[in-house]
Amino acid sequence: MRAVLKSQSDPWVTPIEQIELNPKSRDDTPAVLRGLQSLYADKDVREQVLEVLSRRILPDVDRTKGRPGMDFWQILVLGVVKFALNCDYDRLEDLANHHRALRQMLMIA
Repeated sequence: MRAVLKSQSDPWVTPIEQIELNPKSRDDTPAVLRGLQSLYADKDVREQVLEVLSRRILPDVDRTKGRPGMDFWQILVLGVVKFALNCDYDRLEDLANHHRALRQMLMIA
């Protein structure tokens, strides 16, 4: 069972709109995260993108059954980061586990 977007009601999760990203960083990761942050802020576009993603991922699966996994927002974030940074899965895993701003974007404390 996948949720489209996890609720941000957890007190230890920084709201995506409030994630502080270094505007002077020359690394491309903060730029990618700023783009995702602006996508998240536009509710209409965000809902359209997540709807398209939900239709593409396992379209014939009953979404009301099964073990919860990553929500579609997390899948989108990881996919965009992997594509934009042209990184392999080992680097993506390292970023997802150790990059504070990316973890905040994934809504992981």
